[in-house]
Amino acid sequence: MWLRLLATVLAGATLATAQTDRTGWTASADSFQSTTGNDPAKVLDGNRGTFWHSQYSPTNAALPHTITLDMKKTYNVNGLTYLPRQDGNSNGNIGQHTIQVSLDGQTWTTTATGTYLDDASLKKTPWTTVQARYVRMIAQTEAGGRGPWTSMAELDILSTATYTQPPSNLGRWGATLDFPITPAAATVLRDSGKVLMWSSYRPNDFGGGANSGTTVTATYDPATGLVSQRTVTNTQHDMFCPGISLDVSGRPFVTGGNDAPKLSIYDPATNNWIGGPNMKISRGYQSSTTLSDGRIFTIGGSWSGGEGNKNGEVWSPASNSWSLLPGCPVAPMLTADAQGVFRSDNHAWLFGWKSGSVFQAGPSKAMNWYTPTGTGAQKPAGLRGTDPDAMNGNAIMYDAVNGKILTVGGAPNYQNIAATRNARVITIGAPGTTASVAAVGSMSQARAFHNSVVMPDGKVFVVGGEAYPVPFSDDTSTLIPEIFNPTTSSFTSGSPMAVPRTYHSWALLLQDASIMVGGGGLCGNCATNHPNAQIYSPAYLFNADGSRAARPTINSISATSVAIGAKITVTMNRAVTSFALVRYGSVTHSVNTDQRRIPLTATASGLSYTVTVPNDAGVALPGPWMMFAMDSQGVPSIAKTVMIRSS
Repeated sequence: MWLRLLATVLAGATLATAQTDRTGWTASADSFQSTTGNDPAKVLDGNRGTFWHSQYSPTNAALPHTITLDMKKTYNVNGLTYLPRQDGNSNGNIGQHTIQVSLDGQTWTTTATGTYLDDASLKKTPWTTVQARYVRMIAQTEAGGRGPWTSMAELDILSTATYTQPPSNLGRWGATLDFPITPAAATVLRDSGKVLMWSSYRPNDFGGGANSGTTVTATYDPATGLVSQRTVTNTQHDMFCPGISLDVSGRPFVTGGNDAPKLSIYDPATNNWIGGPNMKISRGYQSSTTLSDGRIFTIGGSWSGGEGNKNGEVWSPASNSWSLLPGCPVAPMLTADAQGVFRSDNHAWLFGWKSGSVFQAGPSKAMNWYTPTGTGAQKPAGLRGTDPDAMNGNAIMYDAVNGKILTVGGAPNYQNIAATRNARVITIGAPGTTASVAAVGSMSQARAFHNSVVMPDGKVFVVGGEAYPVPFSDDTSTLIPEIFNPTTSSFTSGSPMAVPRTYHSWALLLQDASIMVGGGGLCGNCATNHPNAQIYSPAYLFNADGSRAARPTINSISATSVAIGAKITVTMNRAVTSFALVRYGSVTHSVNTDQRRIPLTATASGLSYTVTVPNDAGVALPGPWMMFAMDSQGVPSIAKTVMIRSS
């Protein structure tokens, strides 16, 4: 009997699969329907027309249901594929699930959790390589809520022929998180720390979504590990390829995309989506940023809603309306893309700054200042050194107090050209002045379509991307992240991840100082859809021997809503040496204009510390922030949310 083991070989930056003989493997389950021949061995028979089914007669066996494979020897396993029943009946499709592995069948390690989409398509769950003889899947829910059943046509295992455990000092990837969508956009919600994600009008495809008025979303709760699903229709907005900003109250503010003129706002307090006024200019692939006075500025976006002349406009919370800014032209920030303006005004690197200004750091090599007051104004800010246009690169404000921005990677064109390894540090000061640009040590990998996240200690985590950017391709992807150290102006490598993260991927800092990295694809039945995420725990969360470090705890905070310039008293459970504020993030298409970091100076009185918020709303941008405390070893606390008001 030939049974398929999809052997996965890490070759450079790609994953290749091959079939392997599974003769002799056995499958067992907590129950099965014996009268119809739906025994667990059916998941190993290579026949798509047969399936295992939990007992449903004479009585239903209760959820959860478990199926276990004994592979008879140890493999370097790094994933599985699950094929639901293929007879046209959806009963028993697996929803919420846990996947575990074991060497002895007694001690189990969780490698994946999450929720699958309720359909008949093949489900693939990759994870970080681990040695195992046994693999089991625990089905906690039936995907459609139709009954207490579980069914499965085929269960295949992914493995690699050779594997070397990365050193413990490189950080560690957690269990894979499966989602019922392929998320192309995501944000962390204030207070709860939940991660809100969305795809398009379909869970795994964006094509044909224009004017559909529908967005499929999922929400991951780090506290419980549960994934909830929702289809949003009330705002009549397909939110694929939008601009995203977090407003002054921490609400995700989503503009344009497939439904190009639309505005949708998510309210975490009520768990409701709210429709807002249409933009004056229809847009897709634009960027937006919250301003120091609480307004939101947007520019560019010729991917949808017509091409060219996508000049700036600004939304006012006071009037809940948009105003055109003819004095904020898009022309100065265009790249020289081979596909013309359709691509050249995409994904601007925007930073709300002092006195209501906006600094545009890229991806064009020409940098600019925008003043979104009155009819608007624009002034050049100089070139980004010798850096070329860097479309689909990243820009991260890792030290807002000193105006420090790291830029990494990108490519001269949107696609079909080599990306760069370039890294620059931009320093900005008074609005309208020429920015200072310094070249720093290059990344070890050329990247575009990657993501970068500023961490509490000021280092920047750079993850995913590919050396030769091609949408919906993982061919030149890199699995090895890099960490930029601003003290040394250099990069070091992190632990390799399990899944390529390229076009439509994203990464976000969580409240526990870990980093969630997910998505990629969203191209229908293509091979590069990645409806999952992994959470990376940086090295600062571990001791030198690889054990988890004890974390300092913020016992109390004197105020959770403060004005700029305010003093905050923080009481700790033990001594710490530094504090930082990191603004909550939102990201799509490698653009995260919300994240930035403020290092804080503290004065101590025993275990009570006083920190002062910068007295400039352009530095301490209004909205939701995570406050971290760090001990002498750099181990961060779990964050407390602080809302900063502009006045």
